[in-house]
Amino acid sequence: MSLLEIEDLHVEAGGREILKGVSMKLEEGETCVLFGPNGSGKSTLLATIMGYGMTTVTSGKIFFKGKNITHMTVDQRAKLGIGMMMQRPPNVVGVTLGNLVAATAKNGKGTVGKEKEFKMQDFMDRDVNVGFSGGEIKRSELLQLAAQSPDFVMLDEPESGVDLENIGLIGRKVHELIYGSEEGEERTKEVSAFVITHTGQIMDYIGADKAFVLIHGKIAKEGDPQEILEDIKNNGYGVEDE
Repeated sequence: MSLLEIEDLHVEAGGREILKGVSMKLEEGETCVLFGPNGSGKSTLLATIMGYGMTTVTSGKIFFKGKNITHMTVDQRAKLGIGMMMQRPPNVVGVTLGNLVAATAKNGKGTVGKEKEFKMQDFMDRDVNVGFSGGEIKRSELLQLAAQSPDFVMLDEPESGVDLENIGLIGRKVHELIYGSEEGEERTKEVSAFVITHTGQIMDYIGADKAFVLIHGKIAKEGDPQEILEDIKNNGYGVEDE
C-alpha cells in the first residue's frame, strides 16, 4: 500500500479546471520533487492534497495511509500526519508565532525552545508573517512544520524568495525535517516529502527518489530527478509557460 495515492484527480479553482486527471503514487519514506512551468497546477495539487478551500475536487480520489481523504477537512488531514509549507502563506493578524507553534506542537512538545535554531527567537511575539521577509516566512513555516512533526510533508518552492544567507539554513532544516538528522548522519525518521521546485536547488540538501513533471494539469513525465532536471535545464518543458 502506498502512503499517498491519487487516482484520476480533476480539480477546479477560480472557476476553471486546473488539474485534469492527475494520477500518482508516493511511497513511505520517499522524497519526490514536482517540476512544471508556471501555471501548470503544481501549487493547486499540493493545496488539494492538504484540503485547502480554494480548490474543489470535481472527480477522482486521494488516499493517504489507505484512507480516502478526498473530502476530509484540513485539520483531519493534519491529524493523520500531513503538513505543508505554502509558497505565499497569509498574514495571521492577532495570532503570535509563539502561540501558533505551541498550539501546533505534537503532543505538546515539538520545537519548544528551539526557535533559535531557526533564527526566529525575535519573532515569537509577533503576529504570524506580518512584516516578515521572504526568508523569515520560510523559516517560520519550517518552525511550524517541525512543531507538527508530520509523517508526510509538502513544500511549495522552499527556496523561492530566499537570499543566499538563508538558503543554507533552510536547506539544512528541511533535511532535518525529512530525515530526522543532520546531513551525513544516519537517518532517524521515515518522513515522506513532496517538493515543488523550479531551480532544483533544494535537491542539494535533500536529494530525491523520484520526480514528476506537471504540464497543463496532467502528469507528463515521471522518472529520475537529476535526469529530468538536466533535461529541463537543457531543453525546457517543450511548451510555453502558461
